[in-house]
Amino acid sequence: MEKKIYILVVEDEPEVLDSIVRDITEFEALFPVEMADTAEEARELIRSIIDEGNEIGLILCDHVLPGDNGVELLVEMQNNEDTHHTRKVLITGQAGLQETVRAVNDADLKHYIAKPWEKKKLVSIVRELLTDYVLDFESQPLRYMQVLDGERIADHIRTSGKLTDS
Repeated sequence: MEKKIYILVVEDEPEVLDSIVRDITEFEALFPVEMADTAEEARELIRSIIDEGNEIGLILCDHVLPGDNGVELLVEMQNNEDTHHTRKVLITGQAGLQETVRAVNDADLKHYIAKPWEKKKLVSIVRELLTDYVLDFESQPLRYMQVLDGERIADHIRTSGKLTDS
Protein backbone atom coordinates (compact mmCIF):
# COMPACT_ATOMS: atom_id res chain seq x y z
CA MET A 1 0.00 0.00 0.00
CA GLU A 2 1.30 3.40 -0.98
CA LYS A 3 1.92 5.87 1.80
CA LYS A 4 -0.23 8.98 2.00
CA ILE A 5 0.84 12.52 2.77
CA TYR A 6 -1.71 14.24 4.98
CA ILE A 7 -2.67 17.84 5.65
CA LEU A 8 -3.66 18.38 9.29
CA VAL A 9 -5.86 21.35 10.18
CA VAL A 10 -6.12 22.24 13.88
CA GLU A 11 -8.77 24.85 14.72
CA ASP A 12 -11.30 24.97 17.57
CA GLU A 13 -13.89 27.23 15.90
CA PRO A 14 -16.06 24.99 13.66
CA GLU A 15 -16.90 27.70 11.11
CA VAL A 16 -13.22 28.69 10.76
CA LEU A 17 -12.19 25.04 10.47
CA ASP A 18 -14.78 24.50 7.73
CA SER A 19 -13.59 27.61 5.91
CA ILE A 20 -9.94 26.50 5.93
CA VAL A 21 -10.83 23.02 4.70
CA ARG A 22 -13.10 24.44 2.00
CA ASP A 23 -10.36 26.81 0.84
CA ILE A 24 -7.82 23.98 0.40
CA THR A 25 -10.19 21.42 -1.10
CA GLU A 26 -8.27 21.33 -4.41
CA PHE A 27 -5.43 19.47 -2.64
CA GLU A 28 -7.61 16.72 -1.14
CA ALA A 29 -7.39 14.35 -4.12
CA LEU A 30 -3.72 13.68 -3.36
CA PHE A 31 -3.37 14.96 0.21
CA PRO A 32 -6.07 13.70 2.59
CA VAL A 33 -7.16 16.36 5.09
CA GLU A 34 -7.62 15.49 8.76
CA MET A 35 -9.14 17.92 11.24
CA ALA A 36 -8.76 18.41 14.98
CA ASP A 37 -10.16 21.01 17.36
CA THR A 38 -7.64 20.55 20.18
CA ALA A 39 -3.93 19.86 20.43
CA GLU A 40 -4.71 16.56 22.17
CA GLU A 41 -6.97 15.43 19.34
CA ALA A 42 -4.26 16.49 16.88
CA ARG A 43 -1.72 14.35 18.75
CA GLU A 44 -4.03 11.33 18.48
CA LEU A 45 -4.44 11.90 14.74
CA ILE A 46 -0.69 12.34 14.30
CA ARG A 47 -0.02 9.05 16.11
CA SER A 48 -2.64 7.26 14.03
CA ILE A 49 -1.34 8.65 10.72
CA ILE A 50 2.28 7.79 11.56
CA ASP A 51 1.37 4.35 12.94
CA GLU A 52 -0.34 3.53 9.63
CA GLY A 53 2.91 4.29 7.78
CA ASN A 54 1.77 7.64 6.43
CA GLU A 55 3.17 11.16 6.80
CA ILE A 56 1.99 14.64 7.66
CA GLY A 57 3.27 16.97 5.00
CA LEU A 58 1.60 20.11 6.29
CA ILE A 59 -0.11 21.36 9.44
CA LEU A 60 -2.26 24.48 9.50
CA CYS A 61 -2.69 25.29 13.18
CA ASP A 62 -4.50 27.93 15.21
CA HIS A 63 -2.68 29.32 18.23
CA VAL A 64 -5.53 29.64 20.75
CA LEU A 65 -6.90 26.16 21.43
CA PRO A 66 -8.53 24.50 24.44
CA GLY A 67 -5.75 22.97 26.55
CA ASP A 68 -2.30 23.24 25.00
CA ASN A 69 -1.93 26.05 22.48
CA GLY A 70 -0.94 25.69 18.86
CA VAL A 71 2.63 26.87 19.31
CA GLU A 72 3.18 24.15 21.94
CA LEU A 73 1.90 21.55 19.47
CA LEU A 74 4.12 22.85 16.67
CA VAL A 75 7.21 22.86 18.90
CA GLU A 76 6.40 19.32 20.02
CA MET A 77 6.10 18.24 16.38
CA GLN A 78 9.45 19.84 15.58
CA ASN A 79 11.07 17.86 18.40
CA ASN A 80 9.55 14.54 17.22
CA GLU A 81 11.59 12.67 14.62
CA ASP A 82 8.39 11.49 12.90
CA THR A 83 7.04 15.02 12.37
CA HIS A 84 10.00 17.41 12.46
CA HIS A 85 9.96 17.60 8.66
CA THR A 86 6.25 18.54 8.55
CA ARG A 87 5.74 22.02 7.09
CA LYS A 88 4.17 24.17 9.81
CA VAL A 89 1.84 27.15 9.40
CA LEU A 90 0.31 29.18 12.22
CA ILE A 91 -3.10 30.64 11.32
CA THR A 92 -4.24 32.97 14.05
CA GLY A 93 -5.40 36.39 15.03
CA GLN A 94 -4.24 36.14 18.62
CA ALA A 95 -0.65 34.97 18.89
CA GLY A 96 1.53 37.60 20.52
CA LEU A 97 5.03 38.46 19.42
CA GLN A 98 6.65 36.18 22.01
CA GLU A 99 4.62 33.13 20.90
CA THR A 100 5.22 33.89 17.22
CA VAL A 101 8.98 34.23 17.76
CA ARG A 102 8.96 30.93 19.66
CA ALA A 103 7.11 29.24 16.78
CA VAL A 104 9.64 30.58 14.27
CA ASN A 105 12.69 29.67 16.37
CA ASP A 106 11.60 26.42 18.02
CA ALA A 107 9.06 24.92 15.61
CA ASP A 108 10.61 25.85 12.24
CA LEU A 109 7.45 27.78 11.40
CA LYS A 110 7.21 28.24 7.63
CA HIS A 111 4.40 30.82 7.55
CA TYR A 112 2.26 32.95 9.81
CA ILE A 113 -1.18 33.70 8.41
CA ALA A 114 -3.29 36.31 10.16
CA LYS A 115 -7.04 35.82 10.45
CA PRO A 116 -8.98 36.65 8.41
CA TRP A 117 -6.93 35.33 5.50
CA GLU A 118 -7.35 35.58 1.76
CA LYS A 119 -8.16 32.25 0.09
CA LYS A 120 -5.74 32.93 -2.79
CA LYS A 121 -2.86 33.54 -0.36
CA LEU A 122 -3.68 30.45 1.72
CA VAL A 123 -3.84 28.25 -1.39
CA SER A 124 -0.55 29.70 -2.63
CA ILE A 125 1.19 28.97 0.69
CA VAL A 126 -0.23 25.43 0.85
CA ARG A 127 0.90 24.75 -2.75
CA GLU A 128 4.39 26.13 -2.08
CA LEU A 129 4.92 24.19 1.16
CA LEU A 130 3.54 20.89 -0.14
CA THR A 131 5.70 21.26 -3.25
CA ASP A 132 8.72 21.79 -0.99
CA TYR A 133 7.76 18.72 1.02
CA VAL A 134 7.26 16.50 -2.02
CA LEU A 135 10.54 17.63 -3.61
CA ASP A 136 12.41 16.97 -0.36
CA PHE A 137 10.87 13.62 0.57
CA GLU A 138 9.27 11.92 -2.43
CA SER A 139 11.37 9.91 -4.86
CA GLN A 140 8.69 10.13 -7.57
CA PRO A 141 7.13 13.62 -7.45
CA LEU A 142 5.57 13.41 -10.94
CA ARG A 143 2.17 12.26 -9.65
CA TYR A 144 1.80 15.52 -7.67
CA MET A 145 2.25 17.87 -10.64
CA GLN A 146 -1.48 18.32 -11.22
CA VAL A 147 -2.12 20.02 -7.86
CA LEU A 148 1.27 21.40 -6.85
CA ASP A 149 3.79 23.68 -8.57
CA GLY A 150 4.18 21.72 -11.78
CA GLU A 151 6.97 23.93 -13.09
CA ARG A 152 9.14 23.38 -10.00
CA ILE A 153 8.43 19.65 -10.06
CA ALA A 154 9.30 19.42 -13.78
CA ASP A 155 12.55 21.34 -13.18
CA HIS A 156 13.39 19.00 -10.29
CA ILE A 157 12.72 15.92 -12.41
CA ARG A 158 14.84 17.30 -15.27
CA THR A 159 17.77 18.17 -13.03
CA SER A 160 17.62 14.97 -10.98
CA GLY A 161 17.33 12.71 -14.01
CA LYS A 162 14.23 10.98 -12.60
CA LEU A 163 11.92 10.81 -15.58
CA THR A 164 9.63 8.00 -14.42
CA ASP A 165 6.55 8.01 -12.22
CA SER A 166 6.88 4.37 -11.12
